[in-house]
Amino acid sequence: MTAPATIKIENEIAIITMDDGKANAINPPMLDALHACLDEAEKSAKVLIITGRENRFSGGFDLKLMMSLPGAEVKALVDNGGKLAHRLYSFPMPVIGACTGHGVAMGCFILLSCDVRVGAAGEFKIGANETQINMVLPIFAAELVKARVADDYKTRSMVFGELFGPEDARKAGYLDMVVAPDAVLATALKYAEGLKPLSGTSLTGNKLLLRETTLANMAQTLPK
Repeated sequence: MTAPATIKIENEIAIITMDDGKANAINPPMLDALHACLDEAEKSAKVLIITGRENRFSGGFDLKLMMSLPGAEVKALVDNGGKLAHRLYSFPMPVIGACTGHGVAMGCFILLSCDVRVGAAGEFKIGANETQINMVLPIFAAELVKARVADDYKTRSMVFGELFGPEDARKAGYLDMVVAPDAVLATALKYAEGLKPLSGTSLTGNKLLLRETTLANMAQTLPK
């Protein structure tokens, strides 16, 4: 069975592709595959790109699975999603999100955890819709929204659970740029080449200095 996330490394640029054939739901197999890919990227790459399948970056946590689990296992799944976000937000190299389509809930938190975000133009929705589905954001997600979403969009994003098209997602802070769908990966690769010479201990150190409060707040509620 093909892993739901795979990695390719060329010219010291790692490309992690999420593709479960569906919505790229975040569940234990996806999380395990992503962490395995991140382990490999740390060993062999200088820049990381994380992308999805056509029209889907990630639809967020696997809600169907969550509805079938006892409360403790639901919490464990959410906590493990938070650990992924924390790892990405503190990752020791530039991280570029290449958003190929919808990025909802945990999908948008992955985007918020990336340093640079390239999004596909189109009829896609991006954002944290937890209020709309009667859920309260986990602390790690709230911290990312507070840190990275523009002030004018914070209430719309976190309190009202509004989802945005790509251009409004750019204004809100989920994306940095919007390009044609067939240009998303090429644009991400161009940025990766430009950032590659900066990759190293100084970049990592300054990233951690900039984000230390958010990372500490995220970590306080996550298991070790």
